Amino acid sequence: MARVEGFVEADNAEAIITRIEHKSRKIESLLKQYKLVEALKTALEGSPPMTRDERCKSANWIVVHRALMAIKDVEGMFSSLDPEYYDILMKYLYRGLSTGDRPTCEQCLRIHEKLTERAGLGCILRCLADTVNTV
Repeated sequence: MARVEGFVEADNAEAIITRIEHKSRKIESLLKQYKLVEALKTALEGSPPMTRDERCKSANWIVVHRALMAIKDVEGMFSSLDPEYYDILMKYLYRGLSTGDRPTCEQCLRIHEKLTERAGLGCILRCLADTVNTV
């Protein structure tokens, strides 16, 4: 059985939402400066996987989605993106694919292809096998 004692409950959700709002403003600033990879890194950092609160997960998805959709040069993105971000990025790509939104799915598939080339199948397996830390 999965350990759940580390999960953040709803009483701390407001604090998490406030941090996500601050992160969103920082990302918008980075996007305006055309620092797209930095915006994506910022979006992926501090993702709240250890919460069951869907408001937190949805709020963070919106921030990550904004950064993902701004990426035009996927190859260039991976030349600047550290491998430590690969697993969490893969989780968000699957979340994007689950939306069914055509532009989002197309972008997620483009990134997924390049991420799989770089990180290998292990990245996919780790993402799918981790049912505790969902995004």
